[in-house]
Amino acid sequence: MEEQDVVRSLAALAQAARLQVFRALVIAGPRGMTPSVMAEGLGTPANTLSFHLKELLNAGLVTQERQGRNLIYRASFEHMNALLGYLTENCCQGEACAVDASSTSCSC
Repeated sequence: MEEQDVVRSLAALAQAARLQVFRALVIAGPRGMTPSVMAEGLGTPANTLSFHLKELLNAGLVTQERQGRNLIYRASFEHMNALLGYLTENCCQGEACAVDASSTSCSC
């Protein structure tokens, strides 16, 4: 993953509404969700949700598929795994790090 992709992805997630949308799509899993279901579940106006979905799509964090008249959005697990891999690989200034299963941080 390129550094510019990492910055774009982190910037997209650094907004509360977009983080909520992404989390909802992660929970939905491979079946994804339509914008109307997301808007109802998150209590977000459709036009606001559309803006946030566009930002997540541009960052590569979500995918969009047309099924008939509906758009289905899904979390891009491949992209998120690449982002997490980049962060993990670089969390200790290039040194190998080990993640302690009992904590949420890397140890160098």
